[in-house]
Amino acid sequence: MLKASGVAVGAAAGTAAAGGPASAAGSASLVHPGLLHTRTDLDRMAAKVKAGAAPYTAGFARLTANRHAQSGWQPRPQAVVYRGSGTPENYTVLYNDIHAAYQNALRYHVTGESAHADTAVAILNAWSATLTAVSGSADRFLAAGLYGYQFANAAELVRDHGDFELARFQEMLGKQFGAMSDDFLVRHNNAVVSNYWTNWDLANMACVLATGILCDDRARIARAVDYFKNGAGLGAIRNAIPVVYDDGLAEWLEAGRDQGHALLGVGLMGTICEMAWNQGIDLYGYDDSRFLKGAQYVARWSLGGRVPFTASTRRKGAVGGWSGSETVSAAAAVDPAMTRPIWAMIANHYTRRRGMPATYLTRIAAKAAPEGGGGDYGPNSGGYDQLGFGTLAFTRDRASTAAGTTATPAAPDAAAPASVPASQAASAPASAAASSAPSAQGERGDLAATGSGDVVAWTAATGVTALAGGLLLLRRRTRAGR
Repeated sequence: MLKASGVAVGAAAGTAAAGGPASAAGSASLVHPGLLHTRTDLDRMAAKVKAGAAPYTAGFARLTANRHAQSGWQPRPQAVVYRGSGTPENYTVLYNDIHAAYQNALRYHVTGESAHADTAVAILNAWSATLTAVSGSADRFLAAGLYGYQFANAAELVRDHGDFELARFQEMLGKQFGAMSDDFLVRHNNAVVSNYWTNWDLANMACVLATGILCDDRARIARAVDYFKNGAGLGAIRNAIPVVYDDGLAEWLEAGRDQGHALLGVGLMGTICEMAWNQGIDLYGYDDSRFLKGAQYVARWSLGGRVPFTASTRRKGAVGGWSGSETVSAAAAVDPAMTRPIWAMIANHYTRRRGMPATYLTRIAAKAAPEGGGGDYGPNSGGYDQLGFGTLAFTRDRASTAAGTTATPAAPDAAAPASVPASQAASAPASAAASSAPSAQGERGDLAATGSGDVVAWTAATGVTALAGGLLLLRRRTRAGR
């Protein structure tokens, strides 16, 4: 049953474009809009809703019913945003305003009603004129990652609005969000590299990539792409999805933790893949479509199906300080009713763009439809981790590509410069890594208890080994979770 463990040498799938999006290759600038939505995507949404086509109309109804999508939303910008215990937390204000900006901007592109664009711009301008720092416990890195990529997506939708202070917003995003996320991927808050679970890396990778695209910073884009492929932390694709099985499923590491964080991770990796795709970079197909296999695994598991699980132990703690370990030996229990607005984007890419079979993704996307957004999945921060509205935004007609063939963006990877190795990311310009550098103390109280080290100490009953980003991966072949 066990096909591959840890790292297998992989390459981006395919080199030819078949119905892929416009690429930034050969142009002086990147594709704009070109984060989660391109101009083609926005035009499709508007045309389908105007024509009364299903399921777009149901997805649009969820958008218009959301309180964040109403014009006239009043922002409450803060000079310092705090997230984490022991701090004067106020980050709920930030994520509510971000989702209001994004939802109004998206609603504008569907309806053409300028009041929604004006509302989005007013929110974004208010924050760029006010925010000076993102702070708190270790959770400040989650805030930087999650809200940084979301802020960028909202801004990308109104970047050409006459009243939008784009340059000021780009400066704020780069200094207060992108720099902190860059630093996390290099130093991991002065913890051993596996101290932090997969979703921490993925949130910060998403922020670095989104900041790079919004700010036309190709070096940032290259760092995010290189980390996705070769990073040392648990968010790099072969660490996040460490085992590929013969049945076409691939283990999602955080399935051994809990369902909510596994769903968060899948949504974040999908977000990274989609933003990269829209710039001509194919991460969806990287390493023989490894993400598809991991997403299928999580979808089957979340639907209540059995999945294989290979036990693992990870180290956690501070560099030169306290240390510990944590072992997971089975996939966690699931609630089939739990959902996040993540599935439409992923399912439509693989089944519609690429014409590939994805049974579990198709089933869970149908179950989650029509997807809502921030404010539709509870009042807590977890309900705002994805921008959502995938039924409206990502439902697409099937591409004219034969089933099983590889559709890729035009000239994949040409939108980014030559990859900068993750090990060299610390040498990035000060604006990308130093302005929000955390304390080097590495105290236990400032490390996330949920996060894991220099070496991921996978237990090995069989001696299966692989070298991944400098980490020795040793895994035990078990059938736990089946």
